Amino acid sequence: MPDRNETQHTNVVVIGGGYAGVTAANRLTKRDNVTVTLINPRQRFVERIRLHQLVGGSDDAVVDYADVLAPGIRLRVDTVAHIDASKRSVTVASGGSVEYDYLIYAAGSQSADPRVPGTAEFAYPIASYEQASTLRPVIAAAGPSAAITVVGAGPTGIETATELAESGHSVTLVCGPILGPYLHPHGRKSVAKHMAELGVTVVVGADSVVTSVASDSVQLRDGRELASDVTIWTAGFSVPDLATRSGLSTDPVGRLLTDETLTSIDDQSIVAAGDSAAPSNLPFRMSCQAAGPLGAGAADTVLSRISREQPKPISMRFFGQCISLGRRHGIFQFAHADDSPVRFYLGGRPGAALKALVCWATVKQLAIEARKPGLISVPAWAADRSRRQQLRSTVKA
Repeated sequence: MPDRNETQHTNVVVIGGGYAGVTAANRLTKRDNVTVTLINPRQRFVERIRLHQLVGGSDDAVVDYADVLAPGIRLRVDTVAHIDASKRSVTVASGGSVEYDYLIYAAGSQSADPRVPGTAEFAYPIASYEQASTLRPVIAAAGPSAAITVVGAGPTGIETATELAESGHSVTLVCGPILGPYLHPHGRKSVAKHMAELGVTVVVGADSVVTSVASDSVQLRDGRELASDVTIWTAGFSVPDLATRSGLSTDPVGRLLTDETLTSIDDQSIVAAGDSAAPSNLPFRMSCQAAGPLGAGAADTVLSRISREQPKPISMRFFGQCISLGRRHGIFQFAHADDSPVRFYLGGRPGAALKALVCWATVKQLAIEARKPGLISVPAWAADRSRRQQLRSTVKA
């Protein structure tokens, strides 16, 4: 741990300018003697929860960093190529290095490696801004008779399929074993009903798994071949391999292994947040809902160490999952604190309104945190108690 007192100046580098990284960077400005450098490969903040709208042409899915970052934060548009924990520095792709006293690792997530034959050549992933931007003109050029196949039954697949169907495209959603695995059966039934109303063909079942992709079709496990002029791949996420390549301890997916204060198990000067963090090897669901509190928790850990105080364990409280079903319908699947769904959901136009509010409020919250750092907090009483029980039993075992 860096040997310094409260009056000395502290340099903190934040890797990644997504929901977790921006939250962490803003929160660090609570202290005047902390210099924050945010390293991100893009000049503008990307609203990943709107990328399906970018594909459909209803939103550009970006916000100026000036609107969500505290004024004193140094934004460096670059990519981190390597972390040297022994020297407390990061090497950037453009050349040179940036030194730090503390590092917040918020590298985010990305599309899973395309292991299905033909996926890399003929399918369009949309997990990043660049990928969604590449797909947008392809969709714009596709006529209403073009067969569009979306592969993946999670929120991204559902949102992309319904967004395009609502705008008049012919869409097939290939789900695999189940539509919307997170959803409660009641919520799943509601989603399926609205997708049918939009004309989306839902292919679901144990054999409804894509085994190969061609330029004009997708092949399923049971031998069926579906015509597909445009294939969109939304199945699965992975994380950048930066931590692994840098010799830090990670889980099998590549998330940085940390304790419950989000501190790397290898180095107390490295703290993780967001999709690339695995606290106690029990990572939270990849989502902006988790990213904000994790970013806040990572910053609080750094600030505590600067003040020579014991960092507090992360507190997390999930409320559910919000999915848009085009611009006029949506669903909010409510959940227990441990992120397991309950019977209750809000659908239809009220669900769409709540989804729109969530998208707006997520960015607004970043902007408020930039002006008044310390806004985001999860009371201990509201935290996920079952996860704590699971953690304790795992440790005892």
